[in-house]
Amino acid sequence: MAHLPPAEYYASLPRHIGAAGAILHDERGRVLLVEPAYGDGHWEIPGGAMDHGEYPWDTARREIEEELGLALLPGRLLVVDWVPPQPDGRPALTNHLFDGGALTEAEARARIRLDAGELTAWRLAAPAEWDVLMAPHMARRLRACAEALTANTTAYLHHGVPPHP
Repeated sequence: MAHLPPAEYYASLPRHIGAAGAILHDERGRVLLVEPAYGDGHWEIPGGAMDHGEYPWDTARREIEEELGLALLPGRLLVVDWVPPQPDGRPALTNHLFDGGALTEAEARARIRLDAGELTAWRLAAPAEWDVLMAPHMARRLRACAEALTANTTAYLHHGVPPHP
């Protein structure tokens, strides 16, 4: 088998995208969700796509500032979720979610400034609402984040589900 020059070898590898976000939560176990101005009507965790060469932690920090107007330093990594390529053509995705810290509803109302081009609303949503508001894999991912926060652990997921039985 012939060895390829590095540039050819790297060009032959599969492509995937990266994303990162932050879990902002209150004392009652509610998590801040956002409603995108685009998409399928499901609410999401604040965050977004990594820029070329950007670290996931930096992406989470940047996205929270861009989307919500909040300057914060993300805390520890809660979840890494690998999502396979999708039928709509989206390549595989690695999503990193960090602890964004505690935020009361009063603080959120006073400090959040939505990027109107990206988001139409925000809300602090209780766990009972997640399955109604979010796509199933996103609700599973958020439950894993909540468990990681409580247990002081980090979870690795395959499309919102731990890979072990």
